[in-house]
Amino acid sequence: MVVLGTKHTLSVLREMPQGFYLDALNLGEVLLPRKYATADMAIGDEIQVFLHHDSEDRLLATTLNPVAELMQVAGFQVVGVRGGVGAFLDWGLEKDLLLPLREQTQTPQMGDWVVAMVVLDEVSGRLMATMRFAKHLNLAEPDFAEGEKVEVVIAEETELGYKAVIRHAHWGLLYKNEIPSPLVPGDEMDAFVRKIRPDGKIDLSVDAAGYQRVKPLRDNILEALRAAGGRLPLDDKTPPEVIRAQFQTSKKAFKQALGGLFRARRIEFVDGGIALLPPKS
Repeated sequence: MVVLGTKHTLSVLREMPQGFYLDALNLGEVLLPRKYATADMAIGDEIQVFLHHDSEDRLLATTLNPVAELMQVAGFQVVGVRGGVGAFLDWGLEKDLLLPLREQTQTPQMGDWVVAMVVLDEVSGRLMATMRFAKHLNLAEPDFAEGEKVEVVIAEETELGYKAVIRHAHWGLLYKNEIPSPLVPGDEMDAFVRKIRPDGKIDLSVDAAGYQRVKPLRDNILEALRAAGGRLPLDDKTPPEVIRAQFQTSKKAFKQALGGLFRARRIEFVDGGIALLPPKS
């Protein structure tokens, strides 16, 4: 079954001037606009695509990779705010993702980063974001084994530590006294299941191998900023090849690192790049 908001490998049915139509099975034929097609694409080819609605509410396929798929949690940057409607989040596609007012737990402003889940609006049938994602998490007893390595998204800071969403489905907690240095909501990293309590709550731990996905890249960016006099002509719109040449990392990891530095108030976005902010006193 083909599901909106997820990636699928679909067959090319026919070619038209506007692009290629793919067989989306239960969803019918779906257009892959020509700008996403390769020069050698042909009828019968199988293409991995992500399915979503465009700005005109048409179901489309794209080869772009979103920040998160249906029922996944991630950190998103706010790129627009409309009174009475909500905020618009950059999730890596041409059409921004709507975070409706009713799905907000705080009032985000332009440039803010928020932790949200991609869900399906049951009324409109469109994809949207929600900061009220706790109700969508799995409340059944988790089947993790103690010591198991898991992927987590940092959701919020508490007095004890950091609440984290484990594999987009369960709550976990990382204790502050076990973290090498502060984390920020939206960080994605590896952790380990330390203990599953009788009430189903999960204690997590993190070692250097998991933490190195987050911390060193941020440090490298800060070092590069200092060496360049506090400003770099790089930001989240820089081509992937330029980012890889300077930091030996993917654009997704670079954007996540920038988001963490911005939320921690270590950098600011300026015209055509990023600038170093003075450390907090």
